[in-house]
Amino acid sequence: MLKKNLIVLFVLSFQFIFSQSDLNVLVYSKTGGFRHKSIPAGKEAFKLWGKQENWKVSFSEEPSDISNENLKNIDVIVFLNTTNDVLDSLSRKAFKKFINNGGGYVGIHAASDTEFHWPWYYQMVGAYFKNHPKVQEATMLVNKETNHPAITHFNDTFTVKDEWYNFKDDVLNRVNVLLTLDDSSYSGKNKDESHPISWYQYYEGGRVFYTGMGHTNEIYKNLNFIKHVKNGVEWAGKRIDIPLQKGWQNLLDKDLSKWDVFIGSPHKSVILEGYDKSDDGKSGKPIGFNKDPKKVFSTIDENGETILKISGEIYGGLSTREEYGNYHLKAQFKWGNKKWAPRLNRKMDNGILYHCKGIQGTFWNVWMNSLEFQVQDGDCGDFYALGVYGDVPSKKLETENGKKQFVFTPGTTVNYAKSKKLAPNYVKRSKSYEKPIGEWNTFELICVGDTSLHIVNGYVVNVIKNARFDRDGKTFSVKRGKIQIQSEGAEAYYKNIKIQPVSKFPRKYKRQAKL
Repeated sequence: MLKKNLIVLFVLSFQFIFSQSDLNVLVYSKTGGFRHKSIPAGKEAFKLWGKQENWKVSFSEEPSDISNENLKNIDVIVFLNTTNDVLDSLSRKAFKKFINNGGGYVGIHAASDTEFHWPWYYQMVGAYFKNHPKVQEATMLVNKETNHPAITHFNDTFTVKDEWYNFKDDVLNRVNVLLTLDDSSYSGKNKDESHPISWYQYYEGGRVFYTGMGHTNEIYKNLNFIKHVKNGVEWAGKRIDIPLQKGWQNLLDKDLSKWDVFIGSPHKSVILEGYDKSDDGKSGKPIGFNKDPKKVFSTIDENGETILKISGEIYGGLSTREEYGNYHLKAQFKWGNKKWAPRLNRKMDNGILYHCKGIQGTFWNVWMNSLEFQVQDGDCGDFYALGVYGDVPSKKLETENGKKQFVFTPGTTVNYAKSKKLAPNYVKRSKSYEKPIGEWNTFELICVGDTSLHIVNGYVVNVIKNARFDRDGKTFSVKRGKIQIQSEGAEAYYKNIKIQPVSKFPRKYKRQAKL
């Protein structure tokens, strides 16, 4: 019996390995400055790893190979010890489009000593090299809380020999740190502050992984380093995701450490100097990423509870640093008292955007392409398609003013919400279950695969199926993305923002939704 089970296990493993499609990896090692002697060792390692992991690996040091045409067939670009300027204007444009279209990037060691004259690259890679001490052993502190596959094989700390970079400025706070150098374990540190040496981020549609290791020939034979890079490539290439830890995880702390801020264009009525303003709050130049001069998003302490306060004064978005799929999100929400132009005479408005894709500010120069769980006075749970759309069981009903609109109706015909040109870009919730202004409501969002449920105070009020988006004439299924909370002209409060992994819909909600 044991022998039979082992045979079955082997067959399943064999089928899993060979059922995976090839991962197309381009290793780019052009240098415009110092050239690492370990580049050949790195290339040989990638050749071997390609055979082991079913990657199709190609190599280049020609900017002309970083083109729109060539990158159509690439999943991950690896910058292997590149230095100084290694791209021209055309290849920069193609590289940026590749990332915006969901491509993966892996930077090894001197990838942070690259493209010093391209600010976009700096925001992507996360830091610029300054100097380094001699090659020596150092101890690494492992951030296990990230649960990233590139570090799960490490203990809480480990020691390894390599060349340790100091960076020109602090590593950008937008990245998720995986490994931090223990500066007391070696000589030659640059600062007394925290010293990240490996990190990742979801950047403008793509996945970015960087490791500061990779200087010596020997490191490419280090089993821990090999797994670190292999899983970094697999993650960047979307073969593997970062699994949510079991149980409810709190997303809200006083420092908003799990979130990034993007602030749009201030309305002309906002008292704020030094920034462009607009008549409608959406058409002007955004203030931008992690800049919040008016404290649109902040936290307050109320009887020991951390509460997210959204002033609403400027349109903006608070987005998770992580992407999520197959999850149950729960939060409590209530309205404040203030409203701001340009929505002074309109309903209080907010919104939870999810499965967010691509670049910050794509929609109205403020928000990401996404599905929206509408949070608006009297309309909580409505669905809006903001560049990502889906199918909703609904009926076309007549409103009091004689207009037609689609309303979620469980078990009925599926209509798709996409854009006003081809279909309505929203579907109303089935019924209002909101509490009066000033009272706390409980909102739940449950996403399984490409289907999602909008739940208000325990009642399913909308169902979106077959979430998808279009790009370059092709349609892609959407099953995961960032979560973004809006500021849209009204004061609002959230608390107890929590998330947990799920694999199926709870029975009571499934019955309500007639799934």
